[in-house]
Amino acid sequence: MHETPPAALRQPYLERSQPSTAGLIALVIWILFAALAMVLATGTVMAFSKLASDPNLPNPRDLEKLGFQEESIIYDRTGKVELARFGQTKRSVVTFDQIPAVAIDAQTAIEDKTFWENSGFDPVAIISAAVDSLRGRARGASTITQQLVRQRLLEPELVQDPSRQAERKLKEIIQSIRLTEAFPGIEGKKQIITAYLNQNYYGNQAYGIKAAAQVYFGVTDLQKLTLAQAAILAGLPKSPSNYDLVLNAVEECPVAIAEDAECPQPTKLVVPQDSEVVQRRNQILGLMEDGRMTLSGNRYSQADFEAAKKEEVVVTPQTTPQWKAPHFVWAVQKELATRLCGEGVPTCNVLESGGLRITSTLDWKLQQIGEKWVQAAAIVPNAKNPDTAAKAIGFKNGAQPWMKNLRGRQIRNGALVALDYQTGELVAYVGSANYYAAKSTAKFQAKYDVVGSGYRQPGSAFKPFNYLTAIDAGRLRASTMLMDSGVDFGGKYTPADADNLERGPVRVRTALQFSLNIPSVKTMQINGPDEVFQRAQDFGMRFKGETTQAGLALALGVQEVRPIDLVTAYGTLANGGTYIGHATILTIKITSGQPVATIDPPAGTKAASPQAA
Repeated sequence: MHETPPAALRQPYLERSQPSTAGLIALVIWILFAALAMVLATGTVMAFSKLASDPNLPNPRDLEKLGFQEESIIYDRTGKVELARFGQTKRSVVTFDQIPAVAIDAQTAIEDKTFWENSGFDPVAIISAAVDSLRGRARGASTITQQLVRQRLLEPELVQDPSRQAERKLKEIIQSIRLTEAFPGIEGKKQIITAYLNQNYYGNQAYGIKAAAQVYFGVTDLQKLTLAQAAILAGLPKSPSNYDLVLNAVEECPVAIAEDAECPQPTKLVVPQDSEVVQRRNQILGLMEDGRMTLSGNRYSQADFEAAKKEEVVVTPQTTPQWKAPHFVWAVQKELATRLCGEGVPTCNVLESGGLRITSTLDWKLQQIGEKWVQAAAIVPNAKNPDTAAKAIGFKNGAQPWMKNLRGRQIRNGALVALDYQTGELVAYVGSANYYAAKSTAKFQAKYDVVGSGYRQPGSAFKPFNYLTAIDAGRLRASTMLMDSGVDFGGKYTPADADNLERGPVRVRTALQFSLNIPSVKTMQINGPDEVFQRAQDFGMRFKGETTQAGLALALGVQEVRPIDLVTAYGTLANGGTYIGHATILTIKITSGQPVATIDPPAGTKAASPQAA
């Protein structure tokens, strides 16, 4: 028998069983949240239904129609000087059976691991991306189907308008569902992935995976792609302008030679192992090795993957187009894709159909001056006959003394960028000393765009932004006194001034005027490297890496930045602390003269006070 517990033991239980004030509050809050969730769900369903019935949404069956490009022309800012023509699109449409399984597995491994099972979108990936965004690590969550929809099955105006991002995302999901329903089952998935691989832009005017394989590797039969080649092609659509293998390649001699000797054999184009695109290839190979091999199964061993990660990326010899200001033309094409197709979308119907007339920001007269003086500083001093080389670029009396004085100073290349700081327009852009040089060496990569792609240490050019951060925050004034005397900042870090002198007390304005190292490091200690690193980005700098590991040495400009972004940051100074950015395009029209996109002058954002700037 069970004995009845004494009252003293029963009482707490009875007390707990009574509704408490906290319990009632919790119940009310739960009801409110439930009601709010129902309202949100109802609103979402209504909005979804309304958007789904939009008559402007293209028919998913339009997927089967691939557009072909007409020729487009880029002019200088006067509209009279033709810089380049492009649009002889390299595209060869292939069927699913012609695409090797490993190429498809590589694409789904990096962009859509649930491709073969999902309904066109991946809700788990969307939620995960949203959580990462809240943590400050923004990333995409679009499936392959969504990316294809964005390129071909949404109105161009919607894709291009950043203020309609939420609407675009919802319509993107709707169209992805409709597309999956229009092409159902495994056979439908095959059609979708085939259209995606035929549609993708891979850089270097190559549309579709077959054209990319031929342009970059000389491979005409996709079945002959290596594991490493399939993986690197899968990585290109994310950013075809930045990952373009030709633009990332350097010329190497196949035999060992002295540093500045000419190669006795034809050079080969090789993409360095430490480049971002090769690192992305290795990331894709790692994902595939971890099991994302739906079609290939166990065909490749661990040894195969390790060998693929070490495989040299050799690009087939290229035919060089004869453009004016070629590095600038590549920059225009990159901005063109962003303006016409939306941020992060490499291509779209408007861009592919072509027939565009683009008026750029470039001043051809200034460009010619820039090219002349960059060659005078980087090419003439190293020429076999400096006088002949100088005369060839317009110096009637041959090489000037300063040019000859640079001989033997290890100056191998040069670059120049000129910016109208009030508008952000790039008026001159010389990416290297001679894009069309017949030969390159390890020290002189003719086709490498130092201005837009090369990360270089700014050195003392960074110091003003360190002081600007301190002055804008009220920590220092131009008249504040700093000690220019050696000190150990920790870890035996004891920087000295360039002349190895110590001046004692100096004002901030003097320290900046004479580019003194010690006061700059002391100012960095006052600011903190992390804050200066972030503020420099507000001014326009874009660094290699999301964080700084430089510590106090950041004060001396050791963090690498692209020259174009350093100049943009100086534009912010000239604008009284207002960041404008930079641009390469003035107008985009079709052959009839009708504008394709409206390009308004940037309003600018305040990065620092005018007084501090």
